[in-house]
Amino acid sequence: MVKIGNLELGEFPLLLAPMEDVSDPPFRAVCKENGADLMYTEFISSEGLIRDAAKSVQKLDIYDYERPIGIQIFGNEIESMREAAAIAAEAGPDILDINYGCPVNKVACKGAGAGILLDIDKMVSMTAEIVKAVNIPVTVKTRLGWSQDTIKIVEVAERLQDVGIQAISIHARTRQQMYKGEADWSYLNQVKANPRLHIPVFGNGDIDSPQKAKEYREKYNVDGMMIGRASIGYPWIFNEIKHYFATGEMLQAPSLQERINVTKKHLDFSVQWKGEKQGILEMRRHYTNYFRGMPNFKPFRTEMVTAESYDQVLSLLDQVAEVYADYEFSK
Repeated sequence: MVKIGNLELGEFPLLLAPMEDVSDPPFRAVCKENGADLMYTEFISSEGLIRDAAKSVQKLDIYDYERPIGIQIFGNEIESMREAAAIAAEAGPDILDINYGCPVNKVACKGAGAGILLDIDKMVSMTAEIVKAVNIPVTVKTRLGWSQDTIKIVEVAERLQDVGIQAISIHARTRQQMYKGEADWSYLNQVKANPRLHIPVFGNGDIDSPQKAKEYREKYNVDGMMIGRASIGYPWIFNEIKHYFATGEMLQAPSLQERINVTKKHLDFSVQWKGEKQGILEMRRHYTNYFRGMPNFKPFRTEMVTAESYDQVLSLLDQVAEVYADYEFSK
């Protein structure tokens, strides 16, 4: 049984990665229904929380059916992160996560996210202050290092454990790699081999199929996996991996009707949560992924991403169901 504090997550939990502009409550809802064991919010700016910025505060929205759920924060000032941690904890999450992995320039080049990997001492000090500020388990998501020649992830994981974090998720790329190249999970083996480390270690990066999940589980000795980009438009991946672990067999690909049903459910929640105008706008990034691989789909996609009303989108989804009624997805 993998545990974060007193939180029991099962034998080999599958986590939904926090993804900016993706892992909001509507997306998390469909991932939870399809097997995600632990989910995190989009990352939230510490400065935004302290200043009560509407966009940051809205990201604190969590729902009981999502539990266990973690709120993730980021920032580059220790005092601001400590204050933001306390604010986030008041929203009632099961876990508070610190983002030390975001590679994008606007975050990392300001010393936040993966930027703090250039100052490990500050990373440790900041983490210690956050642990002291809250009464819930604190976890960290990070990368191997800033660059290939600055990888110190074994030391980092141990030092963060020593100041109180209760799990670590490691994206097996450096900041310089961004999302390119192959994730190198061999470093996660090194982290797990450290006899002083006793907290769970979750691997992240390139898990896009049940077969790869099984291979990496057996090869790299991690306690669970965090799945990000492969779940976008395909929340079924969590249950597919679990089924493959249990039986060695692949589940059948979700049918067109299943995809339409989940898209509608995602859309409904998006509209309820953000209002019709904003909810429809934010769903536009998902349509291509839900119907990836379908032939001659571009005209429908174009109409979906320009539709301005809920009824228009529903009508288009019904047309897709009719036009592609005989289409079968394959693995």
